[in-house]
Amino acid sequence: MYAIIATGGKQYKVSEGDIIKVEKLGVESGETVTFDQVLAVSNEGLKVGSDVAGATVTASVLGNGKHKKVIVYKYKRKTGYHKKNGHRQQYTAVKIEKINA
Repeated sequence: MYAIIATGGKQYKVSEGDIIKVEKLGVESGETVTFDQVLAVSNEGLKVGSDVAGATVTASVLGNGKHKKVIVYKYKRKTGYHKKNGHRQQYTAVKIEKINA
């Protein structure tokens, strides 16, 4: 059984027991989170739309962190212009506990 959820502007295909890294949620480690934006559920056939209107996915928060640094380098030739910038995106690691469909 799997579900497709939407959070942080992205979509994730999750099953029970999966550990995923989503955009940072304002939740501390050890708490539970409920994702109510479920787009599809597959148990014995795919259900989408109004068939999954009341479906939710429950997950426990494992912790918060930062991804690896992404280097952004801007350069224009012949002018001496160059600029180096870095960015580390914050995430929340969650473990999928139950899919309620």
